[in-house]
Amino acid sequence: MASAHNNTVSLGSDSIGKLLARYSIPAIIAMASSSLYHIIDSIFIGHGVGGAAIAGMAVTLPIMNIASAFGAMVGVGAAARISIRLGEGNKRAAEDTLGNAVLLNLVLGVGIMLTFLFFLDPILIFFSGGEASAETLDYARRFMRIIMFGNIITHLYLGLNEQLRASGYPRKAMFIMLLSMALCTILNPLFIFGFGWGIEGSAIATVIAQTIALSVQIHHYTSKSSFLRFHRRSLRFKRPIVTAIISIGMAPFLLNVCASLVTRFMNTALLKYGGTGEMDVISAMTFDGNVGDIYVGAYGIMNRVILLFIMVANGFNQGMQPIVGYNYGAKQYGRVIKVLKYTIICATCVTTFAFLVGLLFPHQVAAAFVDSSNGATDRAMVDVVAQGLGIAMLVFPLVGFQIVAGGFFQYIGRAPLAMFMSTTRQLLFLLPLLLMLTPRYGAMGAWMSMPIADGASVLVATALIIYQVRKLRRMEHDMHFSR
Repeated sequence: MASAHNNTVSLGSDSIGKLLARYSIPAIIAMASSSLYHIIDSIFIGHGVGGAAIAGMAVTLPIMNIASAFGAMVGVGAAARISIRLGEGNKRAAEDTLGNAVLLNLVLGVGIMLTFLFFLDPILIFFSGGEASAETLDYARRFMRIIMFGNIITHLYLGLNEQLRASGYPRKAMFIMLLSMALCTILNPLFIFGFGWGIEGSAIATVIAQTIALSVQIHHYTSKSSFLRFHRRSLRFKRPIVTAIISIGMAPFLLNVCASLVTRFMNTALLKYGGTGEMDVISAMTFDGNVGDIYVGAYGIMNRVILLFIMVANGFNQGMQPIVGYNYGAKQYGRVIKVLKYTIICATCVTTFAFLVGLLFPHQVAAAFVDSSNGATDRAMVDVVAQGLGIAMLVFPLVGFQIVAGGFFQYIGRAPLAMFMSTTRQLLFLLPLLLMLTPRYGAMGAWMSMPIADGASVLVATALIIYQVRKLRRMEHDMHFSR
């Protein structure tokens, strides 16, 4: 208990570089591992079930994002509030936030599970735009039925891990996520190949792994040695706490919802217009097969790859969260600005490396997911992924700054700005560009819309960050003057 308490106090005194490394490295390992699991999962499904199953997984992606959006809202909102309350020296308020976060995740998890299971077929048809083949929809349906039964587990597991980092246990949060990933990596091939359960085996592996990880988290929060613990007094809804959690967490919620809507429209556009553009790799006129499903499957692979690097950059973002929250609560604004600068530099290095991978090795990346020797469909999917990656990541070095800027406003409790940042790229830029360019340029239009939207949203983020940093400097100056 003393160790965790010392960790939270050190947030206001240790060097920024040391703190960022202490909190970011475990978060990066955890986030990268989580993303790598999804990549490995896709590889197992692609090689063990086939390209059609990959397309089915792509259809489920926006649905899973919406489900996880509620968990992210509670997890991030509660973590930010816990960090600020610990910075203020109010441990009881931090524990009350933890208890309310658990209750919120339980209520939302049950509600989402029942809603999605009851309306699963209409939801799948909506997110595929009614254009996906019966085979693709069947794979999506079989996968989602099992995933949704485990939705409560997913909400609690992801939320409690966020709060572990915020309360001074970044390494434990990392190890729990690594445990979940390791179990998934072991169980996936066993269930898919060994037991012959196909795509259902992948879903079952995910639920089992997260259940075991959740049991470790519950043990932590019920242990007397833990700095923050579950208390009966905290397991009652308190309106001010719930309101604060939701308002702060609304930004990641909107980000996930907007991303889901964009993915839905992207899938629909690719199913309808993929192969119609002059610069598209394969054409609906010349290719003997369902061209739309190939483009959707390719986009699903691209998303997995891009998400890996975004998750690594988010690791720095998450490492920044307790440092920013604590120092903002303690009114040490100079340290807040300094950690922001350090985090931007680190995240930009990650996204620059990603850009180089997408530019120099697109075919090698694509070939890892599907075996081109399986036939013309899988060979075509590799070519589509290679083209799409090279274009989609054209301005990816700038994305690191955008990620950190969005997180920063969440962590200092500036909910309106955080929400605006979350919706800017997806709704203001990407979606209109997608709807305008894809009918004219086919899949090439879809790929082009992504870097254009990234560039425009970075300009907005830059203006907002400059404004906020200047405001923090004025606040720091006023504090020194008053002394």
